[in-house]
Formats: sequence, structure tokens, C-alpha cells
Amino acid sequence: MALWQNPGWFDRKQRQMQLDEHIQKTRRTRYGLDEVSEEEKYRMVAHHFTNVAPKYDFMNTLLSFGLHYSWKRAAVNMLSLKHGERLLDVCGGTGDLAEMAFSHTGKNGSVILYDMNFAMMDTGRQKRLKTKNRILYIQGNAERISFSDNSFDAVIVGFGVRNLTHLGQGFSEMHRVLKKGGRMVCLEFSRPDNPVFRWLYDFYSFNIMPFMGWLFTGSAKAYTCLPETIRMFPLADELLDLLEKTGFSNVHYRKMTGGIAIAHFGMKAE
Repeated sequence: MALWQNPGWFDRKQRQMQLDEHIQKTRRTRYGLDEVSEEEKYRMVAHHFTNVAPKYDFMNTLLSFGLHYSWKRAAVNMLSLKHGERLLDVCGGTGDLAEMAFSHTGKNGSVILYDMNFAMMDTGRQKRLKTKNRILYIQGNAERISFSDNSFDAVIVGFGVRNLTHLGQGFSEMHRVLKKGGRMVCLEFSRPDNPVFRWLYDFYSFNIMPFMGWLFTGSAKAYTCLPETIRMFPLADELLDLLEKTGFSNVHYRKMTGGIAIAHFGMKAE
């Protein structure tokens, strides 16, 4: 995809059309720039992550120049996890966040990784066969989390909610399974603040990233869809509003690397 085909950053009205209310009315959503049915998106997301799973961690490190590790550590630290606490890693993928969280919860705590894609979880589990990290892997849909109310002290989701068909429903489920006083952190990509940096980011996203995706995985499309989803995702203050409407309190966020990544924090009221 050449730079002049860059779709640009969606305006507020276009971003609102990606939220639950519009999708429920139209029964249509988006996978990247493609408009699809809700059922089609579930299938396309599953197919995408099954294909990229073997090289997912390698590509993340390559394309982010290793910065994703510092973003994830910062997000985990925002939870202020304590020994003995129970954490759910939603859309946990290959388990980087779960592994980082485990070092905080200790042997008396528990970390559960929850993801819809078996290939992603299996890739992460194979990496950790020789470690003593007792992470429990459970396959399931983030829009219908298979745990009872008030089950966890903390919930984290990293770079996963953009792939949900119903974003608000996903956050409602995270809020539901949190104990009263529990904490949630959502780490996601966002729009860089500086216009010059944003232009460079766009050039990189729609020229270098697809080329690297084609070179190392054989699929440029997989790494074009990623920046497309970022450009239609709610901006920081919009996501803050959505989290507050969901029921989270004390909602705030931290921008990282010029706004490329943002971590939102929220609590379930006592």
C-alpha cells in the first residue's frame, strides 16, 4: 500500500461508527477498511491470528524496535499488583503481559490468560515450557468472558480490544469480572500528537510495515490491516469517556512514545 493510499485518521463521526450502538443497528462492522458482517469479522480475526502466530512475537519486536516491551511493563506497573492477587489477561495472545504480571502476583497469586485463538496461546505456551511461570491458558471470547462476577483483583488487555467486534461489550465484561475496588488497564495504539512525527509514523505504517510483513511472513495484507484499525479506533479522551460510561471510575491514561501507545486505567467502584 503506497503512502498516497494511506486512508488517513478517521474523524470523530467515523470513529463513533465503529462503536457498539452503530454496529448493533447496522449489523455491519469493519476489518481494517473492509466493511463486513459481525460474523465475518469474528472469522477474519481468527484466521489472521492463526496465520501470524508463529512469527507474532518476532514481528512485534522488529516493527516496534523492541519498544513494545517497555509499553507492556509500564502498563503492568500501572496495576500496582500485589502478591496473592488474581489477574486476568484478556486477549492475552502469546502471553507477554501475563508473564510480566506473574512476577508481581507471586506463587500465591494466579494469572489467567484468556484469548479466542488457540494458535496464539499455544505459541506462547511453547516458549514457556521450561519456565516455572504457572500461567493458566483458557480459550474464550472476550465479549463473553467465562468467569463469574467479581472474580479478579485486576484485568489487563494489551493491543487486543481493536479486534473486538463490540468494544463496549468487551469492556462491560472486564468490568463485570472485576472485584469491587479492582483495577483494569487497557494498552492500545493511538494517534501520535506531533504532526511531523505522525507523518513519519504514517509513512512507516503504510510502506515499511507491509513490506516487512511480506518479507518475513509472506503477507503484506496482515500488516496493512494493523495500522488501518489504529486509524479508526477511539482517541484517548474518547476511550476515557467510553470507560466511564461502562462504569469504571478514576479513569485516566498515560501516553507513551509520543502518543503511539496509550495505557488507560480504571477501577470498579467499591
